Amino acid sequence: MNTTSRRARHALVAAGLTVATAVAGLVVAAPAQSAASTLGAAAAQSGRYFGTAIAAGRMSDSTYIGIANREFNMITAENEMKMDATEPSQNRFTYTNGDRIVSWARSNGKQVRGHTLAWHAQQPGWMQNMSGSALRNALINHVTQVATHYRGQIHTWDVVNEAFADDGRGSRRDSNLQRTGNDWIEAAFRAARAADPGAKLCYNDYNTDGINAKSTGIYNMVRDFKARGVPIDCVGFQAHLGTTMPGDFQANLQRFSDLGVDVQITELDIQQGSNQANAYAQVTRACLAVARCTGITVWGVRDTDSWRTGTNPLLFDGAGNKKAAYTSTLNALNSVSPTPPPTTAPPTNGTIDVNASYVLLNRGSGKALDVYNLSTADGARITQWSRNDGLQQQWQFVDAGNGYYKIKSRLSGKVLDVYNFSTADGGAIVQYTDRNQTNQQFRVTSSGGYLTIVNRNSGKAVEVQGASTADGGNIVQYTSWGGANQQWQLVRVG
Repeated sequence: MNTTSRRARHALVAAGLTVATAVAGLVVAAPAQSAASTLGAAAAQSGRYFGTAIAAGRMSDSTYIGIANREFNMITAENEMKMDATEPSQNRFTYTNGDRIVSWARSNGKQVRGHTLAWHAQQPGWMQNMSGSALRNALINHVTQVATHYRGQIHTWDVVNEAFADDGRGSRRDSNLQRTGNDWIEAAFRAARAADPGAKLCYNDYNTDGINAKSTGIYNMVRDFKARGVPIDCVGFQAHLGTTMPGDFQANLQRFSDLGVDVQITELDIQQGSNQANAYAQVTRACLAVARCTGITVWGVRDTDSWRTGTNPLLFDGAGNKKAAYTSTLNALNSVSPTPPPTTAPPTNGTIDVNASYVLLNRGSGKALDVYNLSTADGARITQWSRNDGLQQQWQFVDAGNGYYKIKSRLSGKVLDVYNFSTADGGAIVQYTDRNQTNQQFRVTSSGGYLTIVNRNSGKAVEVQGASTADGGNIVQYTSWGGANQQWQLVRVG
């Protein structure tokens, strides 16, 4: 969203707010000694993220980038991935500033939220002048090209942004995209899934923080999409708030999550006033109270970086000092009992049978974990390959104790190994003679029917490099971020 459109609707945001109420159902407070000292670390205690939007033009500001690096574990590009930035001329794509943000985020161990693939605003001039099938084809091409460029690097995409009107009826916005046909949102989501199957796909909008006609219109769309199998994983609530939080904020998040999608607070900022700190804490606690509220992003680092000039709506003042709103937010995040590190169920009664043989299928590619070229040598690389159930694709889980397994090839008798004890993103996964070392031990966790396999030595997840779908795609380790290329399905074959 651009500054002009945001200012124009600030009055709508403030006018639509209702008196805040206390959030019920708070979880038990964590022991004081376990409290985290940064927003990202505190959110991670409950399996969530706490992020911010950053601008490439401010990255040379040491105070700005220092706060972003210290406090946040999810990064959104403020403008650098929008349509006018990435395709200024038709079929001429530019990613320099978006790539700069992604590279910085990932090199500093942060996840990236992509914003946004399709929007009625901030379209390049050439697109603004198009209509009908030409515009539809150009939109799908844009979604495909941008999502493909960032494939495997984005945790969540705002696929479509602000497609509903503020008309009190829950109607679609009358935009050039809408006039190409009512199925344009569905078409954008399907194109995004095809281009980047590992990313979560989100619809994002404003003035939807409470239960109202607009949020109900979106609710009905999401319900329809889920019923028809349209690929949608989450809904984003921008939460550009006045001085209070809507009293039905939590209930609204809950009703969307009950449809089977994640919910995320995507652009949070709250106008400064005597209630600012309390309102931030209330929003945070509302997210914590909804199991599928997976994270919160504030729209900017310091008050002076905010698009809402003069309202001082963020957690740090212009000098980079923590405000009372920061402290209340951190305390709210620390009010949850930290989730203990996941451990594998005992092999004797868990879901993994140590006497069985399994094929491991990657969720993103559908291909099987494979010892390349039937090698039996130490150091042989591990790849993915079309499933054939050969011995080079069959694996046994050997209990290594303390909730860890060694994963042994039935072909070679060797085990998965992080080469040379690497702790780096991209470290190669190979096979090697079983020495029961920590770089050969893996913790296996399950979510939604898929497994994440995390190395004991590095703490990183086994993934298909670059979300490749090709035979021979490399298997490496990478910081765990929940992508489909890091999710594996166990298929018992013996």
